[in-house]
Amino acid sequence: MNQERSLLLIDGFNLLSRGYFATAYGKDEADLPKTEDGLYTNGLRVFWQKLFQLVTKHQITHLAIAWDVKREESIRRLEFPDYKATRGELPEPLIQQYQTCLTLIEELGIKELTTPPYEADDAIGAIAGIWEQEESGPCYIYSNDKDLLQLLSPQTSQIIASKKGEETYTLEHFRSEYGIEPSQWPDVKALLGDKSDNIPGCAGIGPKTGLPLIQHYGTIEGIYENIDALEPEFTRCLKKLHAGKEATHVSKQLATIICEIESLKGTQFTEYELRIDADTVATVLKPFSIRTSFQQPLF
Repeated sequence: MNQERSLLLIDGFNLLSRGYFATAYGKDEADLPKTEDGLYTNGLRVFWQKLFQLVTKHQITHLAIAWDVKREESIRRLEFPDYKATRGELPEPLIQQYQTCLTLIEELGIKELTTPPYEADDAIGAIAGIWEQEESGPCYIYSNDKDLLQLLSPQTSQIIASKKGEETYTLEHFRSEYGIEPSQWPDVKALLGDKSDNIPGCAGIGPKTGLPLIQHYGTIEGIYENIDALEPEFTRCLKKLHAGKEATHVSKQLATIICEIESLKGTQFTEYELRIDADTVATVLKPFSIRTSFQQPLF
């Protein structure tokens, strides 16, 4: 019996870091669990248990884990030095678990994506686009990063975790919630900015104004083309839009996922096939005391 081909793209550091901080909260580094060899395991355990839970639940046949390049080496940082400049240093146990995670991915034969100078979001966007061109099955993106909502399509959904549980967030959900298309999402962020990424946005423009502006004018370019004839409900933010014009255009550039990556052109999805068995998974993860409910997919 052949199952439908389906692709899961995981934002690797988003999952690993969330797992780490959720299980390290309120603890000293010395209290975090380790292997007999002194390797930290708290974030790894969450990472691998969640990965195989997703594979089983969504009947995944193809899988890739995408990673960011170093912040100072990313294409956005090279062009805009302030990008993500406000982020602090990562804790050493998390860095160690990232390095261990890469080793385990290699041992398990899972496809790993690192595409300098592009970020994980860019690699995910590029591969999701190629999958949509070549395959008819679903593509799932696993991340809590809402920047990725711009990639939603009839074929591509984002699995988002919250306190209420996980939601498979579809194109229909997005249209219903925001009243725009995913391609307009960078325009919204161009106005609102993003403190976590140090994207400035347009100073003084908040969600109650930013989203309606894009709903009405379509893009930030559409706003500025009509800047001298704004609808009455938007005239109160005229000075802010004028003052923030340059920052708004820079913010859109920073917020837009780059889906054309030369090194990923010609991608062969045979490399993404999940062809590992449960015994191998158990053997590789045993030294880290990680147990999963993984079941091998049927191709």
